[in-house]
Amino acid sequence: MRAKFCCLVTLLLSFSLSALAQDQEAPEHLEDSTFIAPVILDGETLFRLRGTSAVPASYRARQVLERIIAVASDPAIDPESITIEPADDRVSLMVNGESLVIFFPVDAEVEKVPLKLVAGGARTRISHAIKQYREWRSPQHLLRSTGLLVGATALAALLAWAVVVLFGWLNRIVERRVKRHIEQLEQASHRILDAGQIWGWLGALLRAVRAVALFALTLVWLSTILGLYPWTRPLASQIFRLVLEPIREIGSGIIDSLPDLFFLVILAFVVRFILRAISTFFQRVHRGWIRLQNFDRDLALPTYRIIRVAVIVFAVVIAYPYIPGSDSQAFKGMSIFFGVILSIGSSSFIANIIAGYSLIYRRAFREGDRIRVGELEGEVVDMRTMNTRIRSLKNEEYNIPNSVMLGSAVINYSTYQREPGLILHAEVGIGYDASWRQVEAMLLAAADRVEGLQKEPAPFVLQQSLGDFTVVYQVNAYCRDASRKNLLYSALIGSIQDVFNEYGVQIMSPNYVADPEDAKLVPPGQWYVAPAQAPATEAGKE
Repeated sequence: MRAKFCCLVTLLLSFSLSALAQDQEAPEHLEDSTFIAPVILDGETLFRLRGTSAVPASYRARQVLERIIAVASDPAIDPESITIEPADDRVSLMVNGESLVIFFPVDAEVEKVPLKLVAGGARTRISHAIKQYREWRSPQHLLRSTGLLVGATALAALLAWAVVVLFGWLNRIVERRVKRHIEQLEQASHRILDAGQIWGWLGALLRAVRAVALFALTLVWLSTILGLYPWTRPLASQIFRLVLEPIREIGSGIIDSLPDLFFLVILAFVVRFILRAISTFFQRVHRGWIRLQNFDRDLALPTYRIIRVAVIVFAVVIAYPYIPGSDSQAFKGMSIFFGVILSIGSSSFIANIIAGYSLIYRRAFREGDRIRVGELEGEVVDMRTMNTRIRSLKNEEYNIPNSVMLGSAVINYSTYQREPGLILHAEVGIGYDASWRQVEAMLLAAADRVEGLQKEPAPFVLQQSLGDFTVVYQVNAYCRDASRKNLLYSALIGSIQDVFNEYGVQIMSPNYVADPEDAKLVPPGQWYVAPAQAPATEAGKE
């Protein structure tokens, strides 16, 4: 069976070598362990073996290692009894008539030395490894290693305590000698420098150095105690590599990325300079120092925000290929993930932003305007990208999303208060027995008495409809202050009542049934019945 196995391996190796000769680049897509694998015992590499796709090198190495361990575990076998038996196309290492390892010409090609020399060196290393294997697992050696473990642990604990005490003493020395100078430096700089912040940095530096010292001590202790036992010795030889290799990779990655980082720094300075120049220009447009034809200066800051976003996005597109790790699959996967999350969760966010800029450029209203949105009326306090804040007539502040504002009908009372003015109106129903000319004159007189209503343009009266029992009159008057609209409405309605009472004309109730015996009027003598108080001018007349 052994001979058949060797012939099979030889045949497979010959086919593989012919394939390799035809195409040297073929194995590049396969793992290295398929073609070359080391035989490692207790962390020490004895030799390397060659394999094929059908018989991987890792499989051969594992089989050889198991046979070596079996020999080392049998104290009756002398390591020096290992013999070398050459054949036509291979060399075997034999022990007690059993094959320990078979070397083929392809194994010699790995080391680039003759096949017999490979076998001789392997025999010497295997013999030494078997002796060491037995010695390290002897009771005496394990007991001595345990004693060294206790001693190393005690020494490491003592050193750790010494490091903590040393840095505590050093911290007190620095605090006593340096903190006072830092406080003096703060006073000399007129509080520009913060002593507490500087002292915090120094304290953080000391703590970082202490942490590094304790970490290094822990690594040395782990490497020492793991190297005392044969089962953990391979890990002991790798522990520094496991810890320091990532640091080395990070350092080499930073060094390799220095040209790209330098480009990103230059790009950041250029973008910052461009944004500052654009900001200065639009700030001056906003203040009126620079005037652009057909461009409202109130649109300067919103336009700057749009241009700023466009410049930043353009800079990010340029900088993306130079970001370290941007070509990795992990970076691309995270970019796609966050892009999906942003697209799913930001629909309302984007809608409000677009609606906000639409409202700004539509110029439907501006800050300080008195507007009406649905059933809400108030003053625009602040217009932002996402929302608009309105203070109602009851001094309540409403925060309305811009998407809602864009989809609602907005009445701006402040737009027409400038020229010619906002028109206030009130309607009354008067019976057919009253002259319409008298009614119009009384309504104009009532509007003329209200302070805050404009004389020019002059108030006017409209007859709205001919009802079953009344004629509906509407008095209209101009005002220039939309913020006083409700107060002026109240004053106008009160003035109408006064004038109609003075001239004895009854204002008909909405539900008219029949003429009353006495007209529904308020005599002048009862205009200021308690608790009402007459103005000073009226009291002087009385």
